[in-house]
Amino acid sequence: IPEEARKEINSWVAAATEKLIDTILPPGSVSTDTGLVVASAIYFNCQWRTPFCKEITEKRAFHRLDGGDVEADFMRSGEDQYIAVHDGFKVLKMPYAARVSARTTAAETPTRYSMYVFLPDERDGLWSLEDRMAAGGEGFLREHTPERRVEVGEFRIPRFKLSFDDGVVGALQRLGVRDVFKPFVADLADVLEAENSGDDPPLFVSDVKHKAVIEVNEEGTEAAAATAVCLTFASAAPSSRRPARVDFVADHPFAFLVVEESSGVVLFAGHVVDPTDE
Repeated sequence: IPEEARKEINSWVAAATEKLIDTILPPGSVSTDTGLVVASAIYFNCQWRTPFCKEITEKRAFHRLDGGDVEADFMRSGEDQYIAVHDGFKVLKMPYAARVSARTTAAETPTRYSMYVFLPDERDGLWSLEDRMAAGGEGFLREHTPERRVEVGEFRIPRFKLSFDDGVVGALQRLGVRDVFKPFVADLADVLEAENSGDDPPLFVSDVKHKAVIEVNEEGTEAAAATAVCLTFASAAPSSRRPARVDFVADHPFAFLVVEESSGVVLFAGHVVDPTDE
């Protein structure tokens, strides 16, 4: 029964993401024409290696792309930070605390995850910076990763909570993924190792739903993402010297990545254009 299947998938996603995402498939997204739904989910919850002190968080202006300002809560710190200064932008690396096993100490365990904040020098420089990041491909992060801590002058990062919920078929097609959405062109039964009696029409991807939530505060980061791919039967479809102090004031739009350090895999990616808009 389509509606029962939809509720079961949503229940699985809610459990897999600690209820940070309670639903991925809206009513009507699963019908009798749906042949298969492939769902995936990820949940992330880590504390900073060096948490921020809540007592010194202060409200300051954040400058939006439209020229307006909003009052946001900014986390501050006087600790040295991993910051790299490049032409037109800066990169901040904020490591998360490592998970320590019974046989190792915190000092012996390398940090697995970090958040990288890409801050353009110009208040309206986010889109051009993201274009540079996209053009640089997988090597962009590696080439611009901060290598050491530097003494900071003024340092402010806004707390934020962001969410995204939409279909991503159009985005995938713009990236060149097209054939899987064409009836009678993409028969995915073999790829999915699905049983086919020989009389069943081909399966093709009819919709891809994606939802992501991330919250960044003084303690750390909690994030989750879920994706549901709906497949439909074709017949039914349409130096040695200490460096100078560096300021890092993220009071205008910036991009961020959450990265698994040993593999370089990006778990979450996004940008903040208004930290007060959830």
